[in-house]
Amino acid sequence: MTITSPQNRTIVRAGAKLRAVRIAFRMLERVAPGVGARWAAGLWCTLPNTGGRRRDERPRPGERSTLTLPDGRVVAVESWGFGPPVYLMHGWGGWRGQLGAFVQPLVDAGRRVVAIDAPSHGESGPGQLGRGRATGAEFADALAAAAGKHGKPAAVVAHSLGGAATAIAVGDGLPAAKLVLVAPSTKLSDGLAAFQRTVGFGERTRTRMLARLERLAGRPLADFDVTGLARRAELPPTLVVHDRRDKEVPYDDGAELAAAWPEAELASTEGLGHQRILRDPAVISLVVDYVTG
Repeated sequence: MTITSPQNRTIVRAGAKLRAVRIAFRMLERVAPGVGARWAAGLWCTLPNTGGRRRDERPRPGERSTLTLPDGRVVAVESWGFGPPVYLMHGWGGWRGQLGAFVQPLVDAGRRVVAIDAPSHGESGPGQLGRGRATGAEFADALAAAAGKHGKPAAVVAHSLGGAATAIAVGDGLPAAKLVLVAPSTKLSDGLAAFQRTVGFGERTRTRMLARLERLAGRPLADFDVTGLARRAELPPTLVVHDRRDKEVPYDDGAELAAAWPEAELASTEGLGHQRILRDPAVISLVVDYVTG
């Protein structure tokens, strides 16, 4: 008799579900690629359900407010302190509390900290695709709206996908004086290719899915491959902080961005991964010094 643990049974069930998804996508590729594209786009835009992204590092509650975007989406904002505003932008599936360890040091340095939850994240209302789903463009929308209300950014500190969204907002004209991109997600095309390999849809479905995502974003998906942004926009001084052992966003992505942007520099860490880097005292000190120096 073979005995399996609950964890092993979960892995087996997950594997069986993925096999079923791949079979379904192969069938839809042949007979209904448009249906497959809508399904694939919905899966791509669905937020992960991971507890690590819900950590709350805020030192204390701040002043809470909301922003209403032109199409009615409601964005949650929280602020602390006084002085030139520094914005905090979380990553995919995260929320503003993840970056809370930066709050008190920045306030102590004479900055006002403004933290944002992207649509469908944290305490913000649903995004354009409904609760539990979002697009990267909505991150940029939320940041631009917050800056329009709370003032020109002295700096933006952004994590993961929030880094790509911040870069897009700057390319669109956000007047940030400095950027700090922590473990920035820079290559949407790589992520989409990995997603296609995982769920197994073909080229007909892929073409339609990409067109659907571009319609949702209201811009070319190439805009989200932000390493080359310096060729089409003037960029502020930027600090890229990335861990060599990051398992979610490859270290090389951050290193390539730092090399490609004319006023960017790279700070490398070892062993902090994708999430602990946000609460490491040395990283926090480095970021605060860069923002305020």
